[in-house]
Amino acid sequence: MTTNITILGIESSCDDTSAAIIRDGYLLSNVIANQDVHKEYGGVVPELASRSHQANIIPVVDKAIKNAGIKKEEISAIGFTRGPGLLGSLLVGTSFAKGLSLSLGKPLIDINHLQGHVLSHFINDLKNPKELPAFPHLCLLISGGHTQIIRVDSPLKMEVIGNTIDDAAGEAFDKTAKVLGLPYPGGPVIDKLASEGNPKAFKFAKPRIPDLNFSFSGLKTSFLYFLRDEMAKNPDFINQEKNNLCASLQQTIVEILIEKVIKAVKDTGIKEITLSGGVSANSAVRSQFSELGIKNNWKVYIPPFAFTTDNAAMIAITGYYKFQKNLFASHDFAPIARFTI
Repeated sequence: MTTNITILGIESSCDDTSAAIIRDGYLLSNVIANQDVHKEYGGVVPELASRSHQANIIPVVDKAIKNAGIKKEEISAIGFTRGPGLLGSLLVGTSFAKGLSLSLGKPLIDINHLQGHVLSHFINDLKNPKELPAFPHLCLLISGGHTQIIRVDSPLKMEVIGNTIDDAAGEAFDKTAKVLGLPYPGGPVIDKLASEGNPKAFKFAKPRIPDLNFSFSGLKTSFLYFLRDEMAKNPDFINQEKNNLCASLQQTIVEILIEKVIKAVKDTGIKEITLSGGVSANSAVRSQFSELGIKNNWKVYIPPFAFTTDNAAMIAITGYYKFQKNLFASHDFAPIARFTI
């Protein structure tokens, strides 16, 4: 195998500007610039996001190269997120990657953001090398925009075997948090409040969707109607029961995810499971899937918190595997807002 493959990854799909350096599968640096400007609007504002990316991308890439202790000339190729994501944000990362590629004379590698999430488990640490998932395995990808079960046969061969037919799990967290009057992003706030609540306090509808697909819009509606009815009896119901509401809602979402993964294991016979995406940072998701793995003798891989949200390390590791197959992008590649595995 070729060594000294050094990949610069650039991630700009939403509101985080990130750059990372991976050499031969090992992470040398990972720099992320967050955008706090969106909090006051209760969600990401695309125009503000793309402007912030323009301001952040040069210092972020520069810092990633310096933190890695390399010279930019040592970069073997530049991986960039082509999609899915916000088009304006993607354009900033794509344009910068193309310009840097031309100036350094280095090849480009276009990366599917979702594939990056799946391969985040293959980011290794020089100081503390870890066991990597075997193939095939099942990945439960849970984020604000996606909820999928993916069969992973190799780093570059993946098949979605279960998908959400409406809202994603992260979207359900954020939208119900908004109904409760919680700040954005709502998922982490619900997680925190749920730790002080009773997950069995209230029951909410769990939609019966065939096969391995998911649906969360019915849960969201059930939650909304439940609040409406209870507040008609007690206007202060939300304030009095906020912790229990968060705990019960969170538990319902986790149970929906677990039921589908159990079915996927039965259908495929694959007992090696990885979690990825922003919702995999949820404490109940992490603890209950870990317990499920022990109970059923599965191997369950829980991602480090640093790799649950959008980051360039996952883009760089995907670029590393594509580099080995000479899967390069031309300079006329355009970003794609909607992109599937």
